[in-house]
Amino acid sequence: MLTLTPVASQAIREITSQTEDPDAGIRISTGTDTPQGTALELSLVEEPEPEDEKVDEDGATVYLEPDVAGLLEDKVLDAEVDEGQVTFLLRDGELPSYDAPNGNGPS
Repeated sequence: MLTLTPVASQAIREITSQTEDPDAGIRISTGTDTPQGTALELSLVEEPEPEDEKVDEDGATVYLEPDVAGLLEDKVLDAEVDEGQVTFLLRDGELPSYDAPNGNGPS
């Protein structure tokens, strides 16, 4: 199952706080086919689609389209925050370690 870093969890909580819906989350789904493969799309949703898988870590909710869930089962969702802009990254394997005192970046 997809794992979230603490930074990604915090970013998702902040993004979903923009809606008052308690089921709000980030949804990852398949996007457009590109020469490199199928792109993934990330969107803010107020509720999941009926067959979505749910990942909930530290109050951060991510919904995974069924086709995407299998692709991401061994991945880690991380985030980088720079001047209020969030960039989500998918990493292989285990959670990265964070040496920064405020926990805002991978070592």
